[in-house]
Amino acid sequence: MESFLPESFNIASLIVFGALGLLSLLASAVAIYKWVQFMMLGVGRRKRAEEILDNWLSGRADLALQQAQKRKSVLARILQAVFSGVQAKPGDSTYAEELGRQTAIIELATMTDRMRTLEMVVQAAPMLGLLGTVIGMIDAFSALAVAEGAVDPTILAAGIYTALTTTAAGLAIALVAYFVANYFESRIERERNMIETVISAAIHGRLDPTKKL
Repeated sequence: MESFLPESFNIASLIVFGALGLLSLLASAVAIYKWVQFMMLGVGRRKRAEEILDNWLSGRADLALQQAQKRKSVLARILQAVFSGVQAKPGDSTYAEELGRQTAIIELATMTDRMRTLEMVVQAAPMLGLLGTVIGMIDAFSALAVAEGAVDPTILAAGIYTALTTTAAGLAIALVAYFVANYFESRIERERNMIETVISAAIHGRLDPTKKL
């Protein structure tokens, strides 16, 4: 059975599907990269940081500094900076806090690296899929307009089906990338909150919520 869809439709569909495939590979590569990066940076290792902070607040400063100097997590590296500031200028808490915040800025910048790429995939994939669908629909109805005599509806339906698959593929890629991006963003946000907490606790001490002020 001869198809009324022009060859340009097939070429356009292949180009769009190829671009969507590249976006999918890009998102997968970034997700793997971020997962490995977070593991190497020590993101989320709160228990170890709590142990270091407990030693510091309990008067075991040398032990706390020794543990922090191993730099096995984001929080440990920030605590090391704060401890160094306190020891360098014992009477100036602002100096220690500033060292901790500068270290935090560097750590957060590293953690957010490549996150814009995932956001780009989330935004670009649906638009690219929609573009493929629009091009396919234009070609399909152009073929219908120039066809002489009756057109087999199954052929036209097949063309529309093929055109719509680009939008479905684009939405699927964007949806997966959206959940992946949100997962990493939530981990970064939790780490940011913990950074603020440990810097404040290391300098000013912990607040016991069970005690009345």
